[in-house]
Amino acid sequence: MTRLRLRRRMYTSAPTRFSTVALTALLSVPALAAAGPASAASPSDSTRLLVMPSELTDGQGCTGPSDKKAAALPWAQQSLGLARTWAVTQGGGVTVAVVDTGVSQKAPALHGRVTSVGSGGTDCVGHGTFVAGLIAAGPAKGVRFAGTAPGARLIGVRGTDERGAATGATVAAGINSAVDAGADVIEVSPAVVQRSGELRAAVSRAVKKDVLIVAAAVPDAPQRTSSEAPVPRDYWPAAEPEVLSVVDIDAGGTRPDDALLPRSADMAAPGDGVVGIGPGGKGHFIGSGASLAAAYVAGTAALVRSMHPGLSAQATAEVLVATAYPADVPRVDPYAAVTSVRGGAALPQVATGSGPVHLPSDGDAGRATGRAVALAAGGAGVALLAAWGAVIVPRGRARRWRAPAR
Repeated sequence: MTRLRLRRRMYTSAPTRFSTVALTALLSVPALAAAGPASAASPSDSTRLLVMPSELTDGQGCTGPSDKKAAALPWAQQSLGLARTWAVTQGGGVTVAVVDTGVSQKAPALHGRVTSVGSGGTDCVGHGTFVAGLIAAGPAKGVRFAGTAPGARLIGVRGTDERGAATGATVAAGINSAVDAGADVIEVSPAVVQRSGELRAAVSRAVKKDVLIVAAAVPDAPQRTSSEAPVPRDYWPAAEPEVLSVVDIDAGGTRPDDALLPRSADMAAPGDGVVGIGPGGKGHFIGSGASLAAAYVAGTAALVRSMHPGLSAQATAEVLVATAYPADVPRVDPYAAVTSVRGGAALPQVATGSGPVHLPSDGDAGRATGRAVALAAGGAGVALLAAWGAVIVPRGRARRWRAPAR
C-alpha cells in the first residue's frame, strides 16, 4: 500500500461569502444536476419554520414540538442526490452515535432505532435530535424529508450539559461512551476552543476501535466579541488529524459573513438553512451550523460502511474524500461514495488534461451527476479554481489513513 496524503483545506481571513462565479461552477452544479421533476425547497420556503437552537440561553425553556411541517423536498436532500443513493443502500447494519445534547426517544421519525447512554435519551435543547434526524430519520407519509441513512441505528450520547454547553471533558466523555456502546461512526457536534489530553485520548481510543469520528469544524453559533472579521483557528476535536472535519455551506455554496472559520477542513456539506426534526411531534425546524454538515457526512459514512462492511474507518474516510465533488473544500457526494468501491476496485481517478473530467459514477443509465469540472490549462476551470482559492487555499497534511491498493 502507498501512503495517502489527504489534504485539509486551510482558510484565510478573507470574507466567507465566496466568489459567485466560482461557487456557481464548483458547488451549485451538483444541485442543478440532481434536480428532478419535483423542485426542492429553497431556504426562503422554510422561513416559517421554528429555528432550532444549538444551546439554550438563560431563562429559555426546553424546545417544544413544532406544529409546522415542511411540505417540499428540502434543498439539501435533493442537492446530495439521496433518493438515487437509497436505491443502492439505506445504511442498514450500521450504528451512528450522536455526541450532542442527547437524542430524544420520543421523536416519531426515529422511533425504534435509538438507544441511549445515560441521559442521552432525553434532549431539552432539541439540537441533538435535529442532528440525528439529518443522519437517519425515517420516511413518513406525506413528508418528503428523510435522513441521509434512514436504515441506520442511532445512539444518543450527551456531549454537553442539559442546556447545550460543552467542554473538552464533556465531549471526551461522550466519545468514550459512544465507543463503549458499539458505534461504527461517531458524529460530534460541539467544537471547543481548547485541546485537552482527555479529548486527544478519546479520539485515539476511537481510532484503535476502528470507529470513524466526523466532527464540526467550527461551533454552530458565532461567538463574536467585536465587529472584526473572524480569524481562522483550530477547534477540537475536529482539528485532530484522525478526525474528519466538516464545514457548512448553504444552498448558494456560501457561508454567513460572520461565520467562524477553521484553519482547515476536510469536507463541506449542506449545513445552513436546512430542514430537520424536533425532539417531539411530527413538525419540522430549520437550523444552521457546521454540526449539521457533519451530520450529512456522518450519514454518508454510514451508507458507505453498510454497502462495504469490510472497509475500515480510515478506508471509509478515504472513500468519502476521494469521491467528493471536486472543489478546494470537497463537497460530500453520497452516491459516488457508496458506488466507488466494488470488489476491492480502486477508487476513481481524476485525470488532468484538456476538456471536462468525468468520474465513474457519472454514467449511470446516461444520467450525469454534474461531477464534471473543466481543468484545461489556461481555461475557465483554472480561473474558477483560482477564484475559490482566494478564500480557501490548500495545505498538505500527513494523515494516518492509507489508500486502498491501486
